[in-house]
Amino acid sequence: MKPVTKALLLLIVPALAFFGAEQYQKPPKAVLDVLNSRPTPTLSLNPARTYAVQGQPVRNPPIAELAQPMLRLAGLRINPKTNGLHNTIFDSSLTLRKIPEGAEIKVELPANPKLAGTHWSAEGSRFAFTNTAANTIELWLGDTTGKAHKVEGVRINAVMGGGFGGGGRGGAVAGPSDVQWMPDGKSLLVEVVKPDRGAPPPEPLVPSGPHVQESLGGAKGSATLEDMLQNPHDEDLFEYYATSQLAIVDAATGKMTPIGKAGIIEAVRISPDGKNLLVTTVHRPFSYLLSVRSFPKEIEIWDRAGKMIHKVASQPMEQRVSLTGVATGPRNIQWRPDQPATLMWAEALDGGDLKNQVPFRDHILALSAPFTGQAVELLKTEQRFQGVQMAEKGGLALVEDYERQKRWQRTFLVDLDKGGQPRLIWARNNQDRYKDPGRPMEKPLANGSRVILQDGDNIFLTGVGSSPTGDHPFLDRFNLATQKAEHLFRCDDDHYEVVEAILDTKGDKFLTRREGPTEPPNYYARTSSGGMTAVTKFPDPQPSIRGIHKELVKYKRNDGVDLSFTLYLPAGYKQGTRLPTVIWAYPYEYNDADTAGQVSGSDKRFTEMTGYSELFFALQGYAVLASTAMPVVGDPDTVNNTYVEQIVANAKAAIDKAASMGVTDPARVGVGGHSYGAFMTANLLAHCDLFKAGIAESAAHNRTLTPFGFQSETRTLWQAPDVYLKMSPFMYADKIKTPLLLIHGEADDNAGTFPIQSDRMYQAVRGNGGIVRLVFLPFEAHGYRAKETVEHVLWEKFAWFDKYVKNAGAPAGSNNNY
Repeated sequence: MKPVTKALLLLIVPALAFFGAEQYQKPPKAVLDVLNSRPTPTLSLNPARTYAVQGQPVRNPPIAELAQPMLRLAGLRINPKTNGLHNTIFDSSLTLRKIPEGAEIKVELPANPKLAGTHWSAEGSRFAFTNTAANTIELWLGDTTGKAHKVEGVRINAVMGGGFGGGGRGGAVAGPSDVQWMPDGKSLLVEVVKPDRGAPPPEPLVPSGPHVQESLGGAKGSATLEDMLQNPHDEDLFEYYATSQLAIVDAATGKMTPIGKAGIIEAVRISPDGKNLLVTTVHRPFSYLLSVRSFPKEIEIWDRAGKMIHKVASQPMEQRVSLTGVATGPRNIQWRPDQPATLMWAEALDGGDLKNQVPFRDHILALSAPFTGQAVELLKTEQRFQGVQMAEKGGLALVEDYERQKRWQRTFLVDLDKGGQPRLIWARNNQDRYKDPGRPMEKPLANGSRVILQDGDNIFLTGVGSSPTGDHPFLDRFNLATQKAEHLFRCDDDHYEVVEAILDTKGDKFLTRREGPTEPPNYYARTSSGGMTAVTKFPDPQPSIRGIHKELVKYKRNDGVDLSFTLYLPAGYKQGTRLPTVIWAYPYEYNDADTAGQVSGSDKRFTEMTGYSELFFALQGYAVLASTAMPVVGDPDTVNNTYVEQIVANAKAAIDKAASMGVTDPARVGVGGHSYGAFMTANLLAHCDLFKAGIAESAAHNRTLTPFGFQSETRTLWQAPDVYLKMSPFMYADKIKTPLLLIHGEADDNAGTFPIQSDRMYQAVRGNGGIVRLVFLPFEAHGYRAKETVEHVLWEKFAWFDKYVKNAGAPAGSNNNY
């Protein structure tokens, strides 16, 4: 019998699905040329504002980098070879620049470096950074001459300190780091791999018994998380790799002195006087449902020798906290930066639950060295405490609270030393971009804390300056006594320019990052009188795309809600030519139509195409409607009741506007999105016939698999079953007859977007006779990074939309795999 060929099978069983691995494909050369360009560097200034480190980021590492070993434990992804996190972002070079003249000094580095975490010393003459080698993470020290050297014998443990978050609901110390300068500027506090820890625990060949989980009642529903512990061996592995030893490293000699006992150190912070350490450690029992952020903790104050001198709190497993609540007990714990050794933290007065009606939700407490007395209450907040920014002197602080139902955010001026009634400074809906006063600029202190930059009664505010004509970043001098703001700088109408740092005490000199539609981002030393001196002269990294037309377009939904998108048209576009069109979007929830309709972004920004962006379609002859507004407007508790109707109305309004402009052929429109935007995409294909095809990247299509809430939805599946079912495109797979391309990272790390979501969606659409393709990306997480992956994803997207959108109506070919 002759073998059955693929072509013959297609003739016999045209609906049969084919599976198997493909070779990585490449998009057209014009796209590759853009992808291979070097990203524009960014600057990191020293505290003295006299030098800056310029890193050269690696945009897309090879797939071999992502193929490094990975352990998925307790919500972390650990590279066991390096004892750091897997798939980290790094720089390939460092350059020093003098400020303000911009002169370059090359930093001496090892061959093929992977650099991260530049930390300046307090006086600004030295900096520390890490280099990830094949089997370790090294500590390096450099100075402003460009000389740098490895500190021998120091093996950094970056599992917990390498970007792991701190001060949220769990109450850990805010702002952890695996490398910090001590206040004296002569030594560093580091987290290193536990010395002489031995070999990793071996995996048992025979289980000792079943793996059991048990709840004795009273627990709350939790988010659907990835990478949780699965068994006792996982627990042992996590403990082995996450355990680190605190140590002091002398910057001059490299001598390392251990501090205290080794442990799973979630965070550590040095007191302003350098005499005490605020240390948060994680301990057993571990959870198989929650990440390390929610594990039991001990929060302690240690002296410089590592002796515990005060127990701040013992926090149990965080398993009874609602999705909108906070843990009881101390949280957002930090050193007060303007005093030698005073702890400050928030505690709930409502049991951590918004359902409890109380006059005050939180209070702020403080305790000073020697930590033997009772904590002193500094302030109560009527709504949930959001954060505090301290001035350098005088006890002044800006304290924020937040009311969820109205999305109402308030900022109060408080004197924490003298007490008295807090004075309201700002209040607004936190989604009201037009009324955003900006954020106070800060400066670093020697102990690593940051305080509000202050000149007498004046502070300095920076913000994006959103307006109906787009963003106009600004710098204001704000007087705390009069509450009056004075404009020092506002971006002009032809550029996008943001203030990066103030270079003097008065706000008369500042550093900006300036760009325009045809002007690449560069740094400038500015004066409030209008003077401007170039600090950098970065060239255009992608000159081939400069002919693309970019335009901010505003229009209305059928119910009057204001909407907008940024239109991109191919180079050489002739007015009136109707093009195949790509709509790319991400839905957001709003309380009211006014805030939903506000314009965000700017068409004056320099366009750089990166990753697998939808903007690349403009190089392939498409009109692109990027950042297409997809507001879902309503009460926060019930906004999703009309989710489907609103996204369909948003999509129709965008197509109608682009068609009325003469740029879009309404019969050739495709839609796509990433994550929640991909979820939106599948819903649009299920509930309207506006599109010829869709692309859904890394989505959660079945909301019953995230039963305890998602996005802003706080109701559970059992409280709002109709909403969960109606919003799940999986439940309407039989209605999806428009071709759908599903793309998903095989190692997705985002809450709720398990790869099985796309697998089951593929099976559902396929089983109901739909046209669907599923592409799983090896080693990729929720976002895709590897060079080979990015190239292939673009190839997939172009091929799909070329076939089903650009050439809509053409006879179907016989090659289902292109």
